[in-house]
Amino acid sequence: MKALILAAGYATRLYPLTETTPKHLLEIGGRPMIDWVLERLDPLDGLDAVYLATNAKFAPAFAAWAAAREGGQVVVIDDGTTSEDDRLGAIGDIGLVLDREAIDDDLIVVAGDNLFTGRIEGLVDEGRRRERPVLAVYDVGDPELMSQFNTVETDTDGRITYFEEKPERARSTLAGIALYWYPREVLPLIHTYLGEANNPDQPGRLVEWLYTRTPVYTWELRGKWYDIGTPEQLEAARVEFDTHAAH
Repeated sequence: MKALILAAGYATRLYPLTETTPKHLLEIGGRPMIDWVLERLDPLDGLDAVYLATNAKFAPAFAAWAAAREGGQVVVIDDGTTSEDDRLGAIGDIGLVLDREAIDDDLIVVAGDNLFTGRIEGLVDEGRRRERPVLAVYDVGDPELMSQFNTVETDTDGRITYFEEKPERARSTLAGIALYWYPREVLPLIHTYLGEANNPDQPGRLVEWLYTRTPVYTWELRGKWYDIGTPEQLEAARVEFDTHAAH
């Protein structure tokens, strides 16, 4: 099993904090944000490689971070882009890493700015049991927030029956988050998606396309989840993880 951390964005909404520093290396709870993501990946049974996709602007910073960290090696992959204008998008970066590293294995994909207090071993267990793609979902709780995310509906077995990115009127508060399990047999469909010139950004759009072509299941993340995109979200996560670090 391999893991891919998506960290190629430019985080312009967090300027000036991220003008020269990647968002994922901003400190939360006394550590770079990305360290909390790796803390959730490290215990996963069978994980034998972790890749991090970033851009040319921030690749040196991530390379220095990876060289200095203790624990398992993280392979930093520079996607060669330099701005919002030429970026590959999250799904484009997945395709790039699959090709460049010749990945032919089960794959966990997680956005490097998604922080969660709950453990994710259950996602792997569900993926292996189903032998199908699995999307982590989280109950946002507030219907007014759903237009920022996506909406997911399932049948009684947890199989996705409806998925809409950025819904105007969500019928539930259950949202898919940027945490995915893709079995190796499904990886060629990612190339099919990109080859059809579909939207290469917003990784949820791949699920939106995929669930009508192959069964995709859900697994609910417990604990608290933060999608770090604005100063307000960054500060909320800092409050939560400062407390977590203190204990």
